[in-house]
Amino acid sequence: MKQQATSFSPRGQTGTRGKMRGPFEKAKDSKGTLKRIWQYMKNEKLYLFFVIVLVIATTLLGLVGPYMIGIIIDQYIIAKNIAGTIKMVSILAIVYLVFSIFTWLQSYFMINISLKTIRKLRQELFEQLQSLSLRFFDKRSQGELMSRVTNDIDQLNNAISQSVIQIMSTVLTVVGVIIAMVSLNWMMALITLCVIPVMFFSTKKMIKYSSSNFIKRQRDLGELNGIVEESITGLEVIQLFGKEDNVFKKFSSVNERLRQSSEKAEMVSGFLGPVNNFINNLGLVFIIASGALLTLNNLATVGIIAAFVTYSRQFFRPINQMSSLLNTFQAAIAGAERAFEILDEVPEIKENEAAIPVRSFRGDVQLSHVYFGYSKEQLILKDISIHAKAGQTIAIIGPTGSGKTTIINLLARFYDADAGSVMIDGQDIKDYRLKDVRKNIGLVLQETFLFSGTIMENIRYGNLQASDEEVILAAKTASAHQFIKHLPNRYETLLSSGGNNLSQGQKQLIAIARAILADASILILDEATSSIDTKTEIEIQTGLANLMKGRTSFVIAHRLKTIENADVILVIRNGEIIERGSHQKLMAEKGFYYESYRNQFEVL
Repeated sequence: MKQQATSFSPRGQTGTRGKMRGPFEKAKDSKGTLKRIWQYMKNEKLYLFFVIVLVIATTLLGLVGPYMIGIIIDQYIIAKNIAGTIKMVSILAIVYLVFSIFTWLQSYFMINISLKTIRKLRQELFEQLQSLSLRFFDKRSQGELMSRVTNDIDQLNNAISQSVIQIMSTVLTVVGVIIAMVSLNWMMALITLCVIPVMFFSTKKMIKYSSSNFIKRQRDLGELNGIVEESITGLEVIQLFGKEDNVFKKFSSVNERLRQSSEKAEMVSGFLGPVNNFINNLGLVFIIASGALLTLNNLATVGIIAAFVTYSRQFFRPINQMSSLLNTFQAAIAGAERAFEILDEVPEIKENEAAIPVRSFRGDVQLSHVYFGYSKEQLILKDISIHAKAGQTIAIIGPTGSGKTTIINLLARFYDADAGSVMIDGQDIKDYRLKDVRKNIGLVLQETFLFSGTIMENIRYGNLQASDEEVILAAKTASAHQFIKHLPNRYETLLSSGGNNLSQGQKQLIAIARAILADASILILDEATSSIDTKTEIEIQTGLANLMKGRTSFVIAHRLKTIENADVILVIRNGEIIERGSHQKLMAEKGFYYESYRNQFEVL
């Protein structure tokens, strides 16, 4: 089966312990999103069962420790029972050792669950992105889609591997500590619990006060990133016009605003930790003071006070962390929801269940009364009818934005026509298997894309089964061999992403070689030689002529000299075909084509 020439594409938050995080996008349907996350996690039910058991076990062991400390103090240390003290301390050490092992095991199992869940979700996301039509990508920026596949998924990974266990453990610990404290001494327990409302009140006030500063910080950061990206992309233009000082002043202004908004946000955020620590320590003072009074009145013991001190640490620490944990968890759910939005996207280009498989086409292509628009408000193509017989070369010319490339997009079935039909060999293109249609179309675009890898690998992308000799022959036919042989590593020269270490003309020569190697039934050249100098263009005309021989070819070109021998030349303007015929016929009619040709080659 013949291979396609190229890929068909024409065109967090962080926080630290004791600090608040910035505002995050809240999920629209948390319950529904959690159900969907569970669908991915439920295959690991056995590991989840182990995690739940281990969380319960570690919580109980964490509660046993302080209780034993109280017993050791009251019954052994005060009684000066050295042997008993050593025995009980040994048991306490074993309890804490088992606690540590169980804590590690629950983290180990949960990380495994998380990684397997994320691997499956990320795989499905990537497969979905490969299947979506170009209209989906037209409406979204690459950065936004990358953020969903990377940042949003990573947030979910962190939430599953860490926050889930911590939230479960926090809830169980708080409930267990309350029960343990009440059972030991209900009066001291009430004094301890009185600190909680003060803590919640202070946290709520500071979060409300700092929220606007966090929002402003994110807005300033986004503006700063935009300036950096724009200045790097347009560096050549900036330097050409000598605007470095202007760009620097603009950057400095936004950078200072970011510093100020970050300072205000972080000052309040950093103040939360010390405030909560002060409240915790104040609660500890109340515990010790009340415990001392109760002990003097024989209503408590030194061991109970020691147990309460330890329990208070276990009690306040998870409460302090709960706000951050819930923020992380909610942010993860929002991120998962954004990922599920992509998975729920229905591809516009659908394949019929009874799609016809095909190895190759004869190449008879017909567009009948085709209407199309990238949006419903504006039509790009209006009543377009084209008939290319097998082996013919059809040239398409017209002003920028007239609809030339859109015709190519319909032929490759990147989009489906709004009305009318596109047929190959007398059959509607929608009736064929999509992958077979695209494998039988060789496409060389104006904006060439090369993958990271060697030149040999990039040319072989047209036919993965091709030998090295066939790759080199294709390069010679495309006149790419001449510059490749002078590179340090010749065909094994590594290209950066997008082939940025080559000139635009060299990239197009490699793309043409890739199309030659693909040996497709239908060939599309969309301004394929626009970035090649005239001398090189003349050199490869023979190779392109050999390539197009016996194949149906569609050529979009601005250099009209290169399409003089086309069987049919179509002139398209404002989405309509205004002239049609051979070079001689259109020159005789003295219309748009005649004027364009004259302007290029006769009026100097």
